[in-house]
Amino acid sequence: MSRQTIQFTKTADNVRLAYGVSGSGPILVKCANWLNHLEYDWESPIWKHMLEFFSAHFTLIRYDERGCGLSDWDCKNNSFEKWVDDLEQVIETNELDKFPLLGISQGAAVAIEYALRHPEKVSHLILYGGYLVGRDKRGSNEYKKQQLLLAMIESGWDDQNPAFRQVFASLFVPNGSHEHQQWFAELCRKTATAENAHRIQTICSGVDVRERLDELDIPTLVLHAKDDAMVPIEAGKYMAAEIPNAQFVQLDSANHLLLSDEPAWEHFCDEVLRFLNVPEQKVESVELTKLELLTAKEKSILALLGQGLSNNMIAEKAFLSEKTIRNHLTNIYDKLGVSTRSEAIVLTRSSIL
Repeated sequence: MSRQTIQFTKTADNVRLAYGVSGSGPILVKCANWLNHLEYDWESPIWKHMLEFFSAHFTLIRYDERGCGLSDWDCKNNSFEKWVDDLEQVIETNELDKFPLLGISQGAAVAIEYALRHPEKVSHLILYGGYLVGRDKRGSNEYKKQQLLLAMIESGWDDQNPAFRQVFASLFVPNGSHEHQQWFAELCRKTATAENAHRIQTICSGVDVRERLDELDIPTLVLHAKDDAMVPIEAGKYMAAEIPNAQFVQLDSANHLLLSDEPAWEHFCDEVLRFLNVPEQKVESVELTKLELLTAKEKSILALLGQGLSNNMIAEKAFLSEKTIRNHLTNIYDKLGVSTRSEAIVLTRSSIL
């Protein structure tokens, strides 16, 4: 795939891990989480905008954890400790010095544990939708929910009918479109077997990284969606309270994985760039000739985008289908030489347009 290069490394216990490198600029490492696939993520409306955002500002290094994606599926030796070891392996393979570390969902706990083991390596911690303790240790109600999810994985994960996997989609992206939920349900089946998905979820539910948090002396940003249906916001607030001097940002969303057309995604991007002291891209750096490449229809759609409207709202105002709007936006981004919605919005708010 043109956006990234994919390579492999082997762990001490002989598990082959796939990792991808995309973008340019300073290094940023993303921990693996439920569930990733280095190739399909780039095609997915669930992940694509996030990968493009980070690749536009950084050299993004990420990997598929053991048991899923392009990494070895046939590995019985799986545990939280192995997840941290796998992160160490990817970092050692790339001979990284010091870098920001991004942990999403279960990846937040992996990022914290790695930072505790290697504080000299991590310059910043960015933790989104994460938790210090898994469902097994969050009370009886959360434990019961976890047992139901595990039972659904056992019963219907590998079925052609996506009904059981659709439950996971509705928890991860409850405000997503039918397309989003279809994509997520299919991504689950392509990314891991029922056995591996069950094993990974079981490990997630037993996570506990509360010990030694007082030793963590790394700038930390904790972000969490207000109405997250997968990981309650209380878990994020607890994490921020327990990590010394952590900054906490509440995002106005119900999605565990933020979608490209919701304001919470723009808020996330702004907070991450501010936290990492990444300068905003200046409007003046975009040549007028690029703007002149846009058709009248594309300029009108770009103007609506600048008003903060979702794709669906733009479609209604432009009397077009949402699919057509997405196609127009793809063409607009290509012509302007931008990779993300937020970069395009910067242009619409300038006097140039």
